[in-house]
Amino acid sequence: MAASGIGAHDCAFRSPMNSDPDLFPPPEPEPPAAPPHKGRGAPANPDLRFAAWTRDAVDDGWLRDAGTAPATEVFVDSAKTIVSRNDSPDLPFDRSLNPYRGCEHGCIYCYARPSHAYLGHSPGLDFESKLYHKPEAAKLLRRELAKPGYVCRPLAIGTNTDAWQPIERRLRTTRTVLQVLLELKHPAMLITKSALVERDLDLLAAMASENLVHAAVSLTTLDGELARRLEPRAAAPHARVETIRKLAEAGVPVTVMVSPVIPGLTDHELERILATAREAGAAGASYSLLRLPHELHDLFERWLAWHAPEKATRVMAILYDMRGGKANDPRFTHRMHGLGHFADLLAQRFALHQRRLGFPGLPALDCSRFVAPVRRTTNSGQLDLF
Repeated sequence: MAASGIGAHDCAFRSPMNSDPDLFPPPEPEPPAAPPHKGRGAPANPDLRFAAWTRDAVDDGWLRDAGTAPATEVFVDSAKTIVSRNDSPDLPFDRSLNPYRGCEHGCIYCYARPSHAYLGHSPGLDFESKLYHKPEAAKLLRRELAKPGYVCRPLAIGTNTDAWQPIERRLRTTRTVLQVLLELKHPAMLITKSALVERDLDLLAAMASENLVHAAVSLTTLDGELARRLEPRAAAPHARVETIRKLAEAGVPVTVMVSPVIPGLTDHELERILATAREAGAAGASYSLLRLPHELHDLFERWLAWHAPEKATRVMAILYDMRGGKANDPRFTHRMHGLGHFADLLAQRFALHQRRLGFPGLPALDCSRFVAPVRRTTNSGQLDLF
């Protein structure tokens, strides 16, 4: 049975694409010039793809503190709207809300890193140290839900960056959003890898009692040492399993997201992660393959070269095989699970153990309870007639 990671890797390396080095050149990851900063995920701070010029760091002996880890800075995001919409066929929601930009968790694999380039920052260390928060999030959400003709559908929270990252402990922006959703009986879908979500169990349990919330906890690996390097400031794996347990005990339907699956590095843990999460009370499960859009490709390869040099070439070769000979395949229906023998085997393993473990699935969220907020003024500030 080829359920182990070794069997899967052998299958991938016998594919036709790997037989032609011209079509499938073996990647050669370049290690960072200096050791990664403790507590940070990115090994460097490369220039963003929109930069008009580039720069290289050179140690001339004067900057003795050049190796100091960057401190976290928090800026205000003066957003005018708060709800983003999508028509992606491979997402279970069509609208989402992100209280923060950038994420202090520092997950090296985060597909949201390239989005920091739109703010003029590097997707590297800047992404995890230059953070933006939206203090008007709750007010903007109330305004959005009060619009005439608004049709209630589940709102996903934390789809780009974690809504319960460390600065939420102090800013409490996400909690104010949950308070609005509970007040207006609006259904929500939460995605996090932070144990801080337990702070809001009072609100989540109240929403769950009216079938207004689902929670998804991301669990990449159960190896604490690997998690510390992959996700330096996120909750440890055992803490996330405990979060699943506490959410389930509070009556909140919770799903485990084995995401991302990193072939050659974490894929062998798939079955054990599913079994652990099911035992903790997870009612649903999903998985997705590592995605490396834009600058993330180079960042991840450099991370591999430092933290797992003996596996780096193998990991990238399998990933290229699953992405049709490229580092990333953004096409709908392909981007989440990949292509080829390895992808098929991964899908079969997931389906088999999901069935064996008896995940019952999550109940449908109730959109019928939604009560639109009262519109007190028009856009011009004038009172409404009715």
